[in-house]
Amino acid sequence: MVDLFEKLKTNRGPLGQHSHIAHGYFTFPKLEGEIGPHMTFRGKPVLNWSLNNYLGLANHPEVRQVDTEATRQYGLAYPMGARMMSGNSTILEQFEDQLSEFVGKEDTMVLNYGYQGIMSVIDALLSRHDVAVYDSECHACIIDGLRLHMGKRFMYPHNDIANLEKQLQRATRVAQETGGAILVITEGVFGMLGDLGKLDKIVELKKKYQFRLLVDDAHGFGTMGKTGAGTAEHLGVMEEVDLYFSTFAKAMASIGGFISGPENVIEYLRYNCRSQIFAKTLPMPIVVGNMKRLQMLRTMPELREKLWQIVRALQNGLKERGYKIGACESPVTPVFLSGGTNEAANLIIDLRENYQIFCSVVIYPVVPKDVIMLRLIPTAAHTLEDVERTLDAFDKVSYKLRSGVYAKSQIAAVA
Repeated sequence: MVDLFEKLKTNRGPLGQHSHIAHGYFTFPKLEGEIGPHMTFRGKPVLNWSLNNYLGLANHPEVRQVDTEATRQYGLAYPMGARMMSGNSTILEQFEDQLSEFVGKEDTMVLNYGYQGIMSVIDALLSRHDVAVYDSECHACIIDGLRLHMGKRFMYPHNDIANLEKQLQRATRVAQETGGAILVITEGVFGMLGDLGKLDKIVELKKKYQFRLLVDDAHGFGTMGKTGAGTAEHLGVMEEVDLYFSTFAKAMASIGGFISGPENVIEYLRYNCRSQIFAKTLPMPIVVGNMKRLQMLRTMPELREKLWQIVRALQNGLKERGYKIGACESPVTPVFLSGGTNEAANLIIDLRENYQIFCSVVIYPVVPKDVIMLRLIPTAAHTLEDVERTLDAFDKVSYKLRSGVYAKSQIAAVA
């Protein structure tokens, strides 16, 4: 038998094992200053491609004004308590009605947080008799929600519709034995690779199999579709998506989330989502601020148009210069390079210290051992000049990578 805390001294976890060299630079970095493309990292200005501020609303003057006025009027305490007990409000219900209208669903429940919200939705929907079928690249919040599920769950390889059908066949046999139901879970935009869930192909399978579809569209809401209502709108299948989930943390640059669907299902979730029943409701300034953001998202298409101008310039520029960006069809832009962990560290240090470009880096075990993935998030706040500067910097560091420079020595000391 060992002491719990003693055990943690030698087992820091897959990410924590590197904390002694990574903390404050590769992990838990501090970007300071006004939120936007140009911020400060370790006292130096950097061009930032790491914020989910798709429409540039984080520091938009109209948003800041509404946030300020709502905070002055309500403070951060009101409404006080869990929503079921004492934390409900007419304004929050109005916000839910607006979201329902926008995404074309009967009803909506606002969630305090996206991560814990979808976990709790999955937990509330599924009994031990039910079967979950999910994409292998689903976000950690979905995986954690499925960990709460006491019944069967089957995973299909990412976007592999043929294999999904095989898993539906397995799920159908199990559900017939248990008297349960089947829930398929996928994403609209996959936040790491930037590709889209094949929602149109998935809903076609409803003609052969009985299941309901839950879509997490955190990166698609506000960025995809003719009106910005998301990936299902973009693919023309919003009506066939049974439950539509998204967060306010991406395109709306705020906090919280929502789940939309049939009125009776949303009413059931209101009374059965533990993360909402037993937690304080969102502060009123957050709700009012989110209403303003939604109103701008709906009435200012120029924000989405500017976003996609930057997205196309960045992604086309990368492809024209020979970079591999995978199958991304959304603003999320991965760049795949060849190299190991040490090379990745040296490349990022060089990129940040000598070219003042800040983007996220992803290495093994998220990607294969010989792959370095740089992840860029273009926004409506970026400029075409920002894009050209970044492409030029990438050309320089990728040349050094190919030449073996990063394999030989440390480029810059990280104090």
